[in-house]
Amino acid sequence: MIQTAEQLAALVARVLAAPSVALDTEFVWERTFYPRLGVIQAGLPSGECFLIDACAGIDLAPLGAVLASPQVEKILHDAQQDLTILSRVTGQLPRRVFDTRTAAGFAGCVATISLQELLATMRSVALSKTETRTNWLRRPLSDKQVAYALDDVKHMHALRDEVRRRVDAFGHLSWLDEELAAYDDPSLYMERDPRAAYERVKGAGLLHGRKLAVLRELAAWRELEARRRDLPREHVTSDSALIATARHSPQTPEALASAGTLSPGTIHHAGDAVAAAVAAGLAVPREQWPRFGPSHRRHNVKELVDEALAVVRENAAREHVDPGLVTTRAELTSLAHAGGRASPEQYRVLRGWRHALVGEKLLALVSGGAHAAPPSHQRPA
Repeated sequence: MIQTAEQLAALVARVLAAPSVALDTEFVWERTFYPRLGVIQAGLPSGECFLIDACAGIDLAPLGAVLASPQVEKILHDAQQDLTILSRVTGQLPRRVFDTRTAAGFAGCVATISLQELLATMRSVALSKTETRTNWLRRPLSDKQVAYALDDVKHMHALRDEVRRRVDAFGHLSWLDEELAAYDDPSLYMERDPRAAYERVKGAGLLHGRKLAVLRELAAWRELEARRRDLPREHVTSDSALIATARHSPQTPEALASAGTLSPGTIHHAGDAVAAAVAAGLAVPREQWPRFGPSHRRHNVKELVDEALAVVRENAAREHVDPGLVTTRAELTSLAHAGGRASPEQYRVLRGWRHALVGEKLLALVSGGAHAAPPSHQRPA
């Protein structure tokens, strides 16, 4: 257990001298906007494992040297959330990541597989999951908590090797390396634009035009307020309250109180800010109103997307790649609307290994060229 700055410095030095390290985090995320970090697990290629006590009051910034090192491969399962947390507490951006869950999608497994399932499938290792709901902020940690935390890193080097071996057997190491390189993108670990928060408000798709512009401002206000107060969004105000406020669009605290869409406490503490957000939304020019999807929907888009999904599944199955790793229904729906105007810059499925797998076929399909047989001199043998 690492509980002092000196112990952490010694561990960091050892990790920086190693070719790779397995990492994981344990945290509590119930009544706060940001996760409360309890433990960071680190496993060395030698088999030695360490628990860094994030509640011991030590500065975790030195661990950032490991996170940012291009020489040390970081092995994680379902990496992005852990890396986002580690990036926030260390102030450094991750480099050179191996995500065993993503890699599994190129090795004949689904890319949403749990670590427990993947270890059972590829290493015949049975993990105990008795501490999934435990309080990682309470001290001292129990023996069961310690064993659980160590289990999440002590098998990771061997698992990484086995997953890579299977991916190589399918001939997709270059595809995997391309996908893993995306973890070096700083935008993955940055906080989302508050003005995009409206897209995740339940019921937002029922609003249009000026009312949706108001919702955008209200959701941005709530997002920033939740961050400032370190509270879950729903503890600031609910999605339904935002939707109702956007519909009524009251522009003063008094009008907010009359509308009855927000709690008296919210109006008392933030009435002026909410009213200002409503006024800002109402002032947005028509040409800048947000909208969901294209304004003119093709009536047969569902059938086209279903056909595109069938193409993805067929080609992915042939290559033993999880179709969920290739694309999503949402991306294919957008692609269907774009048709022949779609570009690789806009659509991930038209770039890199995805393009090699299905990109050309999908573009031909949404452009209207998939229903006609190709000229005889172009037909495959």
